[in-house]
Amino acid sequence: MNNNSINRQRNLGPGVQYLLDYLKRTQSENPGFFYAIEGNNEQCVNVFWTDETSRANYTYFGDTVRVDTSYRTDRSKIPFITFTGINHHAQPVLFGCALLLNESDNTFVWLLQTWLQSMSGRTPVSITIDPDRLIQMAVAQVLPQTRNRFCRWSIFRQTMEKLTNVYQANPTFDLELKKCVNEADTVEEFDSCWGALLSRYYLMENEWLQFLYNIRDQWVPVYLRDVFFGELSTVEWNDALSLFFDGFLSASTTVQLLIKQYEKSVSSWNEKELKDDFDTCNTTPILRTPSPMEKQAANLYTKRIFMKFQGELVETLANPATVLDESGAVTTYRVAKFGEEHKPHTVRFNGFEMKATCSCQMFDFSGIICRHVLSVFRAKNVLMLPPYYVLRRWTRNAKTGGGEESVPGYASSSVSPNNNNNNINQESPMVRHNSLRQEAMKYVEEGAKSIHVYNVAMNALQEASKRVAAVKNKASLGTSEANGRNLEMHAVENQSSSYLSREEKEKKMNELSGELERTNERCEVYRAILLALFRDMEDQKLKLSVKVQNARLSLKE
Repeated sequence: MNNNSINRQRNLGPGVQYLLDYLKRTQSENPGFFYAIEGNNEQCVNVFWTDETSRANYTYFGDTVRVDTSYRTDRSKIPFITFTGINHHAQPVLFGCALLLNESDNTFVWLLQTWLQSMSGRTPVSITIDPDRLIQMAVAQVLPQTRNRFCRWSIFRQTMEKLTNVYQANPTFDLELKKCVNEADTVEEFDSCWGALLSRYYLMENEWLQFLYNIRDQWVPVYLRDVFFGELSTVEWNDALSLFFDGFLSASTTVQLLIKQYEKSVSSWNEKELKDDFDTCNTTPILRTPSPMEKQAANLYTKRIFMKFQGELVETLANPATVLDESGAVTTYRVAKFGEEHKPHTVRFNGFEMKATCSCQMFDFSGIICRHVLSVFRAKNVLMLPPYYVLRRWTRNAKTGGGEESVPGYASSSVSPNNNNNNINQESPMVRHNSLRQEAMKYVEEGAKSIHVYNVAMNALQEASKRVAAVKNKASLGTSEANGRNLEMHAVENQSSSYLSREEKEKKMNELSGELERTNERCEVYRAILLALFRDMEDQKLKLSVKVQNARLSLKE
């Protein structure tokens, strides 16, 4: 683990000025863009920045955050730090970036404070950091209420570096170590497995492994399951939140190239999210049980999350629930898999509240209900998933819908199309874009089902397009009309008072010009969405026509 006090400077030449010019230009073009500098232009500086999309995404998915500072243990890397999270498709999503050229003991405190300021002071439920004491101290100072853990994949990498001889002499050691850490269901199981592993490879006196065991509650999953970290599987999950720039940056990346690759990576992940949004809305999952709960989940969750839920639901068939105790409204069950009765889980079900807690704590850790609770629901004839177990952050409507639960301790923003008094900033073009896109996708989904519905949906969209154009034209004319009304008002006021001052006139004109500009921006967003929908529906119409033609040919044959 990195414990050293820091006072490092890195010289990236003219690239620093290039970066500062880029940030100033971007902010002038987009008021939602945020950047901050520690230092001044004459010295090596530390720079943080985040864009409007990242800030909007944080309101939806900022419950768990990964701060990647891996360059600190690899001097060949550019000093680039990322703040990332995970979206409703289990994809990495960016919350901000930093370039640190002049590090001191207070650098990470400044960085975390600046990042938190850019996110309107909303703290995450949990944060994952690299095993670095200075970063941990900064997190403790700036985010005292946030549960922090060390990234176990960073620990695995460091272990491989420190025990190179062991890994080379014993090819199975890596697999056994990860299985011990990732698959332990209880603290007792982990302790037993860890001791047996070290004994088997004669590593009982190894200082690094002793140190890792002493801090086990900060990185081993079984000690962290009571807090949401968004991991869908401790076995399959890798350091996914650090993969946002994977393949885009390398040790030879210059600052100039960094900016270009940053924009490419952001664009690439945005496209992947749009693709997964479209796939979720336009593909029907294959149901594997007759359970109405499975159908309900298929309509609520994104495709990726539904597959995870479906796997848990199917496993209930092999995990029967047996009553252990009944006390008032609370019933305690023992749930164990056939053939693994020695590894049972305990579920406490409150029939009055329709809530259950499981000893595996999967729902607390990942936000997906576990097979053990689902087995109890099946035994109690609970046919539909209670709202408490549907986290909005995993649903199709994560960015727009209301009604589902948020991760405890984190109040995510949402906007309901039927509620005008929502709590989200609708002045943000990105928020408006997301809200409109989600609503408009419903037309695409329904319109593709038949020619009749397609025609109705297309007519509705065309009518909407005309109304948007009319509003845009009216806004343009509104400025002239407003000016005319102002002249009339001036004439009336002159009968009893003097004309408006020059400053007041300029203020009025600026207000009207600003209103016109905002209206034009909104109309451009609407127009882009409608054009994209028209293209999608034309594609669907063509595919449907081909199917009809093929059907006709089949009938003739």
